[in-house]
Amino acid sequence: MKLSAGFTVLLSLQAADSSFEQIVRDHQSMVFRTLLRLTGSREHIDDLAQEVFLRLFRALPGFRGEALLSTYLYRIIANVAQDEWKRRRRDDRPLVSFSEEEGEWEGRLPHPGPDAEQQFAERQFRYSVEQQLQQLSPIERTVLVLYHQEERSYEQIALSLKMPIGTVRTHLHRGRKKLREGLQGQQEMERGTAWQKTR
Repeated sequence: MKLSAGFTVLLSLQAADSSFEQIVRDHQSMVFRTLLRLTGSREHIDDLAQEVFLRLFRALPGFRGEALLSTYLYRIIANVAQDEWKRRRRDDRPLVSFSEEEGEWEGRLPHPGPDAEQQFAERQFRYSVEQQLQQLSPIERTVLVLYHQEERSYEQIALSLKMPIGTVRTHLHRGRKKLREGLQGQQEMERGTAWQKTR
C-alpha cells in the first residue's frame, strides 16, 4: 500500500529535510500491517495510516528518545485504531467486509501447496480468528496483535501502551483465553450445524 499523493505533498512541504520521509519509508509496511490487524478491515486503511504519520510528525518535536521510535509509533497506531473502533461503533457498521474482492482473500493463503480443500479450511480458520479477534476488547486485541503478530516483547508493549508489564500479561492471558473459547464455541456450533444437515 502506498500513501496518497496529498500526504506526500504534505511531507515535502512540511519536512525541511528528508529524515521524516525516511521514517515513513522505514515504518510504512509495519503501520499498514498493524492497522489492518487491529481494525480487521481494509476500509479507510490509507486514511488511518496517514493519520498515524501525521500524529507522529506533530509529536516528533516533543519526542525525547526515552524509548525506541517504533515503540512510540505503536502507541500512536493503538490510539488511531481505538479512534476507528469508536467511529465504527457510532456508524454501526460491520467490522468485516463481505464484499472484498476474492483476490484479496486469496492473498491471505499460503501460495502453492495445499489442495483446494485444505486451502478452504485454512481460509475458514483465518476468517474465524479474525472474527473472534474483533469480539475481544480493544485492549486485549491490541496486546494480542502486538505480541503475537508484531512480535513485540512485554516491555515494548508496556511502553507503547503506557501500562505495567503485569497488566500486559493479564490482558494477553485473558485475550488468549477468550480467543480460544470463542474459536472452540464456533467450531462446536459449526459441527452441530453440519450434524443437523446430515440427518
